[in-house]
Amino acid sequence: MSKKSKAILFICLSAFFFNLMNIFVRLAGDVPSIQKSFFRNLVAVFVAVMMIIKSGEGFHPKKENLPVLFLRSFFGTVGILCNFYAVDHLTLANASILNKMSPFMVLIFSFFILKEKLKPMHLLIILIAFSGCFFVVKPSPENLNITGSLAGLMGGVTAGLAYTFVRKASLKGEKGATIVLFFSLFSCLSVLPYIITNYHPMSLHQLCMLLFAGAAATGGQFSVTAAYSNAPSKQISVYDYTQVLWAALLGFFLFGDIPDIWSVVGYGLIIGAAILMFLYNRKVNS
Repeated sequence: MSKKSKAILFICLSAFFFNLMNIFVRLAGDVPSIQKSFFRNLVAVFVAVMMIIKSGEGFHPKKENLPVLFLRSFFGTVGILCNFYAVDHLTLANASILNKMSPFMVLIFSFFILKEKLKPMHLLIILIAFSGCFFVVKPSPENLNITGSLAGLMGGVTAGLAYTFVRKASLKGEKGATIVLFFSLFSCLSVLPYIITNYHPMSLHQLCMLLFAGAAATGGQFSVTAAYSNAPSKQISVYDYTQVLWAALLGFFLFGDIPDIWSVVGYGLIIGAAILMFLYNRKVNS
């Protein structure tokens, strides 16, 4: 299997796992987003540790890669907190589509950080995607969900920055398990003071939902790390939008979420931009 085929497979798997994560996060109920993120990453820590022990390679991030790993972890943590807040305050499909601005942000950040080419057509596609985002957010005094929408958009922006640093760390020789463990440990430790001083008591149901969310997120994290390690975003990002379709269907059947007509228009613009980007890149590379 070629690297591109592997990347497509992994990006589709990550979309499935992250959609499951969002569902379990919603089912956990009124637990603070910071506490949800702690348990989400705690599971990933144990899984990454077991994988590193099994591989026998140990946890030895390269000294010169520490700034890249730190930036990946910082922006990834901010992205998770914003996404969880959006999942709790928006329809599942709206939260997912705003988070899926990340592939477009990867294009922009890769231009500055990885020196990958960004052509005028890419800029037009990014503009279309942000137009779609405007329809989903619907900024107005009457929109009481504006905070949740802005949090979802910020989650997509910071996730795109984090994924760019994932690719940079991979190109500099860091293993996937090392990247995931560094990020998961950072995320857990960074919110631990809040957890200690502001712990919200949970029922057994809520704890199980968060552990399931952590398991799904771990699968998504390893998958997305493998995807961006095998191919640039512009070749595979369109396949990530399967998450939005699943989110719309499962959100309707599980939570009764019904996006309004303007949100649907926004979905069309953002997904259409992703398809256009994919077709353009395929034409250029053929």
